[in-house]
Amino acid sequence: MIRDFFNLLVPVFCPACGKVLVNNERIICTGCIYELPRTRYLSYTENPVARLFWGRVCVENATALFQYQKGSRFQRLIHELKYNGRQDIGREMGRMLGVELDGSPFASADIILPVPLHKKKYRQRGYNQCDPIAQGLSESLGISWHNGHLIRPSVSLTQTNRSRIDRWSNVDGIFEVKDPGNLCGKHIILVDDVVTTGATLDACATAILSLENVRVSIATLAVALKVFN
Repeated sequence: MIRDFFNLLVPVFCPACGKVLVNNERIICTGCIYELPRTRYLSYTENPVARLFWGRVCVENATALFQYQKGSRFQRLIHELKYNGRQDIGREMGRMLGVELDGSPFASADIILPVPLHKKKYRQRGYNQCDPIAQGLSESLGISWHNGHLIRPSVSLTQTNRSRIDRWSNVDGIFEVKDPGNLCGKHIILVDDVVTTGATLDACATAILSLENVRVSIATLAVALKVFN
């Protein structure tokens, strides 16, 4: 009752559809959560996300929770997360991802690592949008997360409007592992917001797999499958 009264005075709106949140709704309204297009990829290992890495890098598991579509409610959520400071959206969707992965091979991982930003991009945005996703995933799975073991010392050009081949070459070798002793012998979940060609995640996984006795799984909020030149 207190919350409902407070919402009358200062209503909280769903960032996906703009409707006022009611009752026990948190961050995203129930209707939008229901309408977000789930992939159901976790039920089979040879899914479209896993196939992105075939023949390039050896990953244990790979999945995405939603399908990314332009103009969709999910795109609005990602825009709010990346450009309007809504890190709470990232944490909430990370928790949703964790609920999906609970009981799967992902749940046996030792640590969660978000895809890092270069420090210049970090200063511009003020945060890494993958950090709250990793935090929410950590809360759901009970697996620790860390944003300092994998770094991005090199600047890459934007991936937008690049061909598939250009995307891979643009990020080749731009990630490094800091304090590798913290990762050796561990099963690691790499976390990103949206995977398209898989180039960035491939570069991250390649850097990690150069270490001794490590395994890498990949979990993203969404996959954007599109045709490249």
